[in-house]
Amino acid sequence: MQFLEKLRQKNDDMYGAAPVTLAFLGDSVTNGCFELYLVGENAFDAVFERHNSYASRLVRMLNYLYPRAQINLVNAGISGDNASNGARRLSRDVLPYRPDLTVVCYGLNDCMAGPEPERREAYASALREIFTALKENGSEAIYLTPNSMCGYVDAQIRSEAERQAAAATCAVTKEGRLEAFLQAGKAVAADCGVKVCDCHARWQKLRAAGVDTTALLSNRINHPTREMHDLFAVSLLETIFEE
Repeated sequence: MQFLEKLRQKNDDMYGAAPVTLAFLGDSVTNGCFELYLVGENAFDAVFERHNSYASRLVRMLNYLYPRAQINLVNAGISGDNASNGARRLSRDVLPYRPDLTVVCYGLNDCMAGPEPERREAYASALREIFTALKENGSEAIYLTPNSMCGYVDAQIRSEAERQAAAATCAVTKEGRLEAFLQAGKAVAADCGVKVCDCHARWQKLRAAGVDTTALLSNRINHPTREMHDLFAVSLLETIFEE
């Protein structure tokens, strides 16, 4: 990737080479949201720890590998966001920073909106718009697939509002709805010449190997634990270094 060459140049020539900018566009997982807590009878908010997000963890890894390179991080993840809204706000939240590489991760909220084919089409169309705009503005892109969501309602979930959210998410998981959206997303990425970091496939391999992936969610619904953000960061690092 050209991103790696720019990192190398900055690491070798701190004064003569330009800083490198790495951007992330996505939802609550990108943002760095973890546990949920009640803020009303039927409403809840999340614990926000952006420094524990996979975006921040990846930058720390790159800083270790390229200690002299200035890497500017733009985390444009927003809790509750979907691909269509990401396409609308791309020109405001990402493009002004002129990123060299942008990681795009959507699907969790998109698939929860409904199974209708037109919703998948809207998801795919929004990703195409994002990838096209990034390319036109000089940014390489990676399509990052998200984590698995809950497969059962965990006994640790106490509030009725959260239990209802978990039950609805379980139904979507059992339908395989997220996988259908991600297949559409990967097809768009291939068509646009965008690299895919299929982290979702890694979560599925864990589940197939007997790992309780619901227990790897900090809110037991859809937010990975802090430790599992390392899986995203390492997967992205491998994708960046792929030939």
